[in-house]
Amino acid sequence: MAEHIAQLPNLDGSLLLRELNHRINNELTCAICSVSVKAMRSDSVAVKAALLDVVDLLHQCADVHRALHMPDHGRLTDAARYLQQLCFSIKRYRMDRLAIPVLFSADDLRLEAERCWKLGLIVSELLTNVARHAQFDARNPELRVELMLAGNVVRCRVADNGSAPEHIRRGRGLMIIGELASSLGGRVHTSCAAEGSSFLLTFPLTEAEQRAVGATLVVQLKRRKMRRPQRFRASRPENMGTGYAT
Repeated sequence: MAEHIAQLPNLDGSLLLRELNHRINNELTCAICSVSVKAMRSDSVAVKAALLDVVDLLHQCADVHRALHMPDHGRLTDAARYLQQLCFSIKRYRMDRLAIPVLFSADDLRLEAERCWKLGLIVSELLTNVARHAQFDARNPELRVELMLAGNVVRCRVADNGSAPEHIRRGRGLMIIGELASSLGGRVHTSCAAEGSSFLLTFPLTEAEQRAVGATLVVQLKRRKMRRPQRFRASRPENMGTGYAT
């Protein structure tokens, strides 16, 4: 028995995570199929409509789960695109039903796969907290997600104009977010007030990510030079003034 156990493969965390994701996808697919069959077999229009609403909700939940997948290892991930897709999926799943618009903006940024995934987990948790706890009263709800690059430091802000009860502000969810931030080498700065809440995640780039930023800046600089209008002095025939052509 001991020899058999010793021969088992040494599964790393990434492989176990992908297996868990695979199982969750399968379970969501099974649930969608089961409810869809019930809807098709029902003779009641009201029941059929209600079940189809559940199917749509399950599809949106599955979209969020897929958006939170860990990117492939071995290459850097477009963090702006990854986060944009995640925010769009969460908006459809949670925010649209609450009539909370989500405004997203991001700088061009590439992160290592696991670090990009951890960033997504943090943002997902923060957005979920807003959907669960924020109270907007008579104000028009607004939620902003910003991904910015300041030198070699990533700054990701999630802010809303709602308020939350005191016991919610001190909830344990922030502890998980703090641990994820620490694993990125960063921290989360929190500001909660009656007029809104703001969470700012900051963490440094790795050497590989810094090289990617440098390469991107070089490409952007070349593109700007190519787009810049080239002015030159036109030939001046006799009896004509000096002119410029573009």
